[in-house]
Amino acid sequence: MSNVERINDIKNEMARTQKNKATAHHLALLKARLSKLTRELIAPSKSAKKKGSFFEVRKSGIARIGFIGFPSVGKSTLMNQLTNAKSVVAEYEFTTLKTVPGIMEMHQTKLQILDLPGIIKGASLGSGRGKQVLSVAKTCNLLVIVLDSTKSLTGLTTIKEELEAVGIRLNKEKPKIKFSTRERGGVNLISSIKIDEVVIRDILKEYRINSCEIIIEKDYSHNVNDAENEIIDDIIDTIEMHINPSSIVYIPCLYLLNKVDKVSLAELEVMCRLRNSFPISSYHAWGIERLKDRIWKELNLIRIFPKPKNMEIGDPVVLKRNSTVADFCDAIHKNMKEKVTYAWVWGASVKHNPQRVGKEHVLCDGDVIQVVKQEL
Repeated sequence: MSNVERINDIKNEMARTQKNKATAHHLALLKARLSKLTRELIAPSKSAKKKGSFFEVRKSGIARIGFIGFPSVGKSTLMNQLTNAKSVVAEYEFTTLKTVPGIMEMHQTKLQILDLPGIIKGASLGSGRGKQVLSVAKTCNLLVIVLDSTKSLTGLTTIKEELEAVGIRLNKEKPKIKFSTRERGGVNLISSIKIDEVVIRDILKEYRINSCEIIIEKDYSHNVNDAENEIIDDIIDTIEMHINPSSIVYIPCLYLLNKVDKVSLAELEVMCRLRNSFPISSYHAWGIERLKDRIWKELNLIRIFPKPKNMEIGDPVVLKRNSTVADFCDAIHKNMKEKVTYAWVWGASVKHNPQRVGKEHVLCDGDVIQVVKQEL
């Protein structure tokens, strides 16, 4: 029996099994087997690595945004509105047959946008070149799922299931779980919340792990009714990442409601209840500028402007929000922060302009910084 057949059998069994306390143990083991088989299925072969793929695109810009969705939802039209790319547009499905890259310039920075081929049900198992498309999606810093507002949004469930199957976790934080294997000593589980250790030990047996330490630091009080299932999912993901760090990725996602010019206000109001959704019309270019600002916000980036002594302010250095002076130094040169004693900062992160700060000072978007190095 092939991995695809095994995966389908497990999915069918999970669908047939009622969710209750009596079946929780069995479902947990099925989840672990499904996750392990899926990782083995989507792992690229050695021959594929050598040949490469026309779906992959060389990275450029300071962040990568992937546009993904079913065929003919308007991704290509939107791509042409946002970037310098020329993605083919037509009134029939599967117009885009390979990844089309483009560059969107905003806030003095360049963002790479990828127009990915339309995915279909079964993409994670290889249907419609789905594995290649989804492997590119895993390299993105932000995913934008483009939906056709004139059609039922039930298709969103299929897209999310396909992404979930290849290890893409949308709008979720990485589990605060420490996992390490040991040569002996058995299983040491440290958790502030009650959990069935027998289930955890059986999951570990699926991965042939006999001795390890698991420290659960995450607070699951927000999900009192289903906390144990969430913990099990997070532990399985943590084990998968221990085996292969790239098997599970946590990516922010924006749900784009396209073609809103063709639906009523009442219909649009209902669809906009979807969390993290954003309405646009790529054909009429409605909402394009606001979409750019939303993309920037979702990427959680800030611009820091360097000002060398006795020189003009330079081009911005783009960092993640809540970055420090030390992070800024690392972005310039990996050995720079060791030579810096303090910095002068102008901007929203300080009370006075300029203000002397240390390397642990947290910067804000638009700050201007002048670092002072140690005197030899």
